[in-house]
Amino acid sequence: MTIGELIRLLSDGDFHSGEQLGERLGVSRTAVWKQLKKLEAMDIPLEAVKGLGYRLANPVELLDGPAIIAELSRDSRQEMARLFIEESLPSTNRYLRERFEQGAGHGEVCLSESQSEGRGRRGRGWSSPWGRGLLLSLGWRFESGAASLEGLSLAVGVALADVLERHGVEVALKWPNDVLVLGKGPSRKLAGILLEVSGDLSGPCEVVIGLGLNVSLPEAVREAIDQPVASVHDQAPGVTRNRLAADIIDALLKLLPRFEREGFAGWRDGWNRRHAHAGQAIDIIQGPRRQEAIAEGVDAAGNLVVWLDGERQSLASGEISVRGHS
Repeated sequence: MTIGELIRLLSDGDFHSGEQLGERLGVSRTAVWKQLKKLEAMDIPLEAVKGLGYRLANPVELLDGPAIIAELSRDSRQEMARLFIEESLPSTNRYLRERFEQGAGHGEVCLSESQSEGRGRRGRGWSSPWGRGLLLSLGWRFESGAASLEGLSLAVGVALADVLERHGVEVALKWPNDVLVLGKGPSRKLAGILLEVSGDLSGPCEVVIGLGLNVSLPEAVREAIDQPVASVHDQAPGVTRNRLAADIIDALLKLLPRFEREGFAGWRDGWNRRHAHAGQAIDIIQGPRRQEAIAEGVDAAGNLVVWLDGERQSLASGEISVRGHS
């Protein structure tokens, strides 16, 4: 019995007794009870009525591979080699890195309901409650080499913003790899992008593009995260995770062949239009060093152009981070 199988049974709106659940799942009532306690610990609330049994207080939409594939364009179905849907992984990016080590990986997509060791840029953790976000990785082999990938994470941000805006979510982009929601008070993080590259600077290389997107977030989860966060359902409560997954996969599978031909130029204007800190004071953080600058846009290579110490400079991402100046 898996958590997904239990959720699938409890999501039909009817009450189910522990005995009925055990019979359907082929386990004891004690095993069912232990899994029900796990659901509560995962912030998936249950309704329990004596004499009737249990059901989910709010439906949880499980990831559905056939439904996602059915929504892809014909060209994207041809580009995608394989789609993996997992209940739990240490990391979707690691899963595809291991696929590349096995001689596969190109055009493969991995989605997971949860991950235990998800991380963002510079090793920061990425927290996502079970079944409430999109944890998505896509593998791609570039024949032109790692040196040609300047600006790829920014182009991915533009593609993700395009998808979200079509569903009614207003977003901004923070250099180099965050998707934000702006408004009164501090900006709130909606999604993060992590690219992992292996291979030659001038020869074939392999890229795993990882995305973490908050689709719905219970209040208790928001309070436990150490920065302001947002979710898709804050602005677009009707959009489903499977629809978002299909649209994002479709957008990435269209982006990658074009990016290999053209580079970042075709996405530069789209990124600059959504720049969260355009014309604003920012803090540039590199290790223990912090400097104040004025942000402009990004250049043709995806570097952030700033005014720093009276000079116009371009920043490559590397170990540099930027923050809105407070």
